[in-house]
Amino acid sequence: MTNEGLTYAAAGVDTEAGDRAVELMKDAVRRTQGPAVLGGVGGFAGLYDFSAVQKYRRPLLATSTDGVGTKVAIAQALDIHDTIGFDLVGMVVDDIVVVGAEPLFMTDYIACGKVVPERIADVVRGIAAACEVAGTALVGGETAEHPGLLGVDEYDVAGAATGVVEADDLLGPERVRAGDVLIGLAASGLHSNGFSLVRAVINHAGWGLEREVEEFGRTLGEELLTPTRVYASDCLALARDEAAQVHAYTHVTGGGLAANLARVLPQGLVATVDRASWEVPAVFQVVRELGGVPRTDLENTLNLGVGMVAVVGADGVDAALARCAALGLPAWVLGQVDELADDADRSGLVAGTKGVTAGAVRLVNDYR
Repeated sequence: MTNEGLTYAAAGVDTEAGDRAVELMKDAVRRTQGPAVLGGVGGFAGLYDFSAVQKYRRPLLATSTDGVGTKVAIAQALDIHDTIGFDLVGMVVDDIVVVGAEPLFMTDYIACGKVVPERIADVVRGIAAACEVAGTALVGGETAEHPGLLGVDEYDVAGAATGVVEADDLLGPERVRAGDVLIGLAASGLHSNGFSLVRAVINHAGWGLEREVEEFGRTLGEELLTPTRVYASDCLALARDEAAQVHAYTHVTGGGLAANLARVLPQGLVATVDRASWEVPAVFQVVRELGGVPRTDLENTLNLGVGMVAVVGADGVDAALARCAALGLPAWVLGQVDELADDADRSGLVAGTKGVTAGAVRLVNDYR
């Protein structure tokens, strides 16, 4: 009989592996950190010099937190982990940009069954690369090993970000008026929502991730793992262009286009979205056909190619489209905003989503 007691390592937690992961990722993290970040990697708390707030008359802090959802299962199945960070940053930071806030810094959290340093470092490198695109400092994070709760190859990621906006520049329903125009900003693909539906469809069809799909010009797995487009810098540039007259943004995530657009409209207004104004990318069509998914379910779950919507003044449309073109961001006129008459037909309207009492959205016509 041995007198040796149980150790943390014997329980399945390898603290040395965590330290190795930090060594592998720290250069990528540092590249996101400008002079406003103090202390560097490894502190108990990330420090950010907020003295620049003095230039604001009435600074409002904006904050958001989110995860990636079951898209991580695709990354794990393919053993590709350096793109999932774009999904995390996009889901978190672009919610802040919706109100016109500049995202200042972000933190991340990774829970895993076993710390594999190279894998964790790949995830964080992706987060850092996406933060560079967004102009956001990655000031800290945490990796937690949960043996017995998660499998050795399983992990989940989450993050939180903080930004700031001048109160006078706040975007949202208060700025939206009848006559405003909707501009769709193209998605890069599925982004990070609806993967429970997507995975159920491909499992039902018996398709493997390695399957070459003619419509995609690549494998199914490569298509599904396409990183979320990070809009932050482009949307801020568009909002700062006075000629574009940006009044509001909506980030098309869980719930689809109509449900999220309704959240940024004031009561009494209705946004009419013309389905015929864009061509739905192939991945959404494949999901629909493989699973026989009803159109309503698709629209209530997936972005269908529209990742963000800008609501702009009617006189700002040309300037907004020109700015998007200069930024290399595909954009088009998606619809318009009108008053909702008291006697209007309310069938087919989407309203009252996410617990918000706001405007309404109607989708019309058929997709191309």
